[in-house]
Amino acid sequence: MKKVAFHTLGCKVNQYETEVLRQTFLGNGFSAASCDEEAEIHIVNSCTVTATGDKKVRQLLRRLRRLCPDGVIGLTGCFPQAYPDAAAALPEADVITGSANRGELFAGVVEFLATGKRIVRVGQFTADTPFEPMSLTAFSERTRAAIKIQDGCNCRCSYCIIPTARGPVRSKPPEDILKEAEALAANGYTELVPVGINLSFYGSDLGLTLAEGIAAVCKPEGVRRIRLGSLEPELLTEERIAALAGFKKLCPQFHLSLQSGSDRVLAAMRRRYRAGQYLKILEDLRRAFPNCAITTDIIAGFPGETEEDHAQTLSFIEAAGFAKVHVFPYSKRPGTDAASLPHQVSPQVKARRAAELSQRAAAVRNRFMEKMVGKEFPVLFEQCRDGLWQGYTPNYSPVALSSEEDLSGQCRTVRITGWIPGQDHCTGTLV
Repeated sequence: MKKVAFHTLGCKVNQYETEVLRQTFLGNGFSAASCDEEAEIHIVNSCTVTATGDKKVRQLLRRLRRLCPDGVIGLTGCFPQAYPDAAAALPEADVITGSANRGELFAGVVEFLATGKRIVRVGQFTADTPFEPMSLTAFSERTRAAIKIQDGCNCRCSYCIIPTARGPVRSKPPEDILKEAEALAANGYTELVPVGINLSFYGSDLGLTLAEGIAAVCKPEGVRRIRLGSLEPELLTEERIAALAGFKKLCPQFHLSLQSGSDRVLAAMRRRYRAGQYLKILEDLRRAFPNCAITTDIIAGFPGETEEDHAQTLSFIEAAGFAKVHVFPYSKRPGTDAASLPHQVSPQVKARRAAELSQRAAAVRNRFMEKMVGKEFPVLFEQCRDGLWQGYTPNYSPVALSSEEDLSGQCRTVRITGWIPGQDHCTGTLV
């Protein structure tokens, strides 16, 4: 029985898909390695959102080959799909598939074990590529499980390679979502996280909306919480927000990609909203979901971004009152329109602007978290580390407290007593 180790780079969708691969291998006679050194087979599920992601793929493959010189290394996911020639040129990978034919990776590994011949098979997306049938009954986390309900993107933002790496919008039918949610709930998962590449567009290929997908996730009685994955803001109309607010299990935490607070930059990025529209969406969400947390992504140093544009984004962070901001220096992706735009920003300027954005975002996060102090929230506890039980409120604020009880998997009411920025968690007491 050969032992397999799994390595995931990238988003929650990738994490879900790695779990599906794990389920496939273990269900067909392979066993999971408890550490990398024991593995005879290594499976790498790759990301290609940034050049840093590509670098991490190459570094990981080289490390695994040194660790396991006679083992089998499989590479799949977004990097080979977006850049098949570059992936094929990586000598460390024995079996390569793309995200369009990720499901063929297991058969490829079995074939390689039998023949010893390298396999490079990257499938192609078409306009009628269906949603890949996949479901899970277990997830690596004990209390929270992702459930993939959507794939692909049709938006073609000027900086983004994801439409190439993931293909067109496809959605999992509600009846399949329900079956998977029921299986996960039956196995003790009390919080489910619907994820997708462009989750806001769920159902657009089926004549449905995101609310209908969420309704299916909510149905099992064992599910206490639903927490949405990353959303694009342009489809969050007042009507759709009101529909989401009807689901009492839905957590008041929303990750809405922003990318810039400058309308001029948003237009160059081909984003489908402007700063004022984004703020209106935040107002609608906060009206429908009191105490909700809004988190976001921002790109620093997009081609042509001026100091004035940068200053507008700094001010926007303040105006939006984000609970958390993920800042990324702009990364040139071959195959995107932005890669050939004039006035590329220097690495030094991008680094400075990213640092300034992160500093402003940290100050805004502190103000948001300090407003939590004195309030009571249900906290779903996940683990005990360094003598403290750790968990999250419905709006995904981290909480750590001391208790002699075993709180693992329990949802308990906690009064927030403080916020510790250096440790990035709230303190509290059980009510």
